[in-house]
Amino acid sequence: MPKIQASTVAEHRATQRAALLEAARALLSQHPDQIPSLADVAEHAGLARSSVYSYFKSRADMFDALVTDTFPRWSAYVDKQMDSATTSGQKILTYVEANLQLVARGDHALARALAAIGGSETLASSSRLLHDSLEVPLRTALAEHGAAQPEYMAELIQSIVYTLSRMIENGLSLRAATGLARELLAPYVAQKAG
Repeated sequence: MPKIQASTVAEHRATQRAALLEAARALLSQHPDQIPSLADVAEHAGLARSSVYSYFKSRADMFDALVTDTFPRWSAYVDKQMDSATTSGQKILTYVEANLQLVARGDHALARALAAIGGSETLASSSRLLHDSLEVPLRTALAEHGAAQPEYMAELIQSIVYTLSRMIENGLSLRAATGLARELLAPYVAQKAG
């Protein structure tokens, strides 16, 4: 029996499961066009292939768990960045920039890779929850800033994020993408709220 490396079996299992998810995340981020096998993930995590089945029933089960783990991280990162902004205009710009930072560091490629793996209900549900949770603080900032229809303005801001995300994935630097976002949005966010 392998030696546990935590104070309890439950902690050991949680650590091992997290290591497997992190290994899957790393492999997908490095090669989003290649879906790693359970054996690849186990090897990357430094675990025996057979031990993966103690945590996940199948590759699809593991990727569902990765979706459930990954999307809330994205939302939490954006929320944390927006919380550091002091004005509604800064919050709007920060929303865009935080999303672009995640794209530039590879998180969007991971999300696309997860989407390509399959159309599981977990992916669809988590994706809807991610987009909904991301739009709440954006809509709030837009309402505070005086947008007459924050839900529609949020869709416009999202279209900017999507377009710049695609540009980053095609080679545009984060700095250039952020500069374009600021150039486009600066007149709007410079307006006084209300």
